[in-house]
Amino acid sequence: MTGTASPIVFIIDDDAGMRAAIQGLVKTVGLRAESFATPQDFFRRNPSGGPSCLVLDVRLPEIGGLDVQRKLADAGVKIPIIFITGHGDIPMSVKAMKSGAVEFLTKPFRHQDLLDAIQLALQRDRESQLEQEQIADLQKRYRTLTAREREVMGLVVSGMRNKEIASELGTSEITVKVHRGQVMHKMEAASVGELGRMAEKLKLPPTK
Repeated sequence: MTGTASPIVFIIDDDAGMRAAIQGLVKTVGLRAESFATPQDFFRRNPSGGPSCLVLDVRLPEIGGLDVQRKLADAGVKIPIIFITGHGDIPMSVKAMKSGAVEFLTKPFRHQDLLDAIQLALQRDRESQLEQEQIADLQKRYRTLTAREREVMGLVVSGMRNKEIASELGTSEITVKVHRGQVMHKMEAASVGELGRMAEKLKLPPTK
């Protein structure tokens, strides 16, 4: 859960002095920080349980920062990234931002600019983790529905009335009302609108 672990800032930079400086800066605002000389060292670390972000140097000896960003995305690791570089250019920064980077800072950067970017990245990760927890909870509720209740739910959120659903399923309107009530109860939905939002979060296929 997002509330059980404190935020942590990861730093990848092959410059030991830069790693130490950023780590020290991060600690001045009460945040934990871990630094790595290579992406490989970072990849070997166990995932963080709480909100986190990655301060990543663009130019590294063996694998570039943009490649690290791609590898993380391919692995399904959704950690917000702040790029730092001493030799950045506009095409590089555009590519990084289009791929989801929070910020692209050119050395030397203002300490406050980096701290602001870190706070933004951590907030983004908190929101992402919270959303994933909510989706996991919705999936758990959805699994409690019977096959017929799932059918009814799909038809309800598509805007069909009980009478129309009964005709579609070849059953009685009373039976549909019972199934509908079970769906609302099991999904813990207070309204059809809320049920519809749940269906969107679950990415349920539209019912024709």
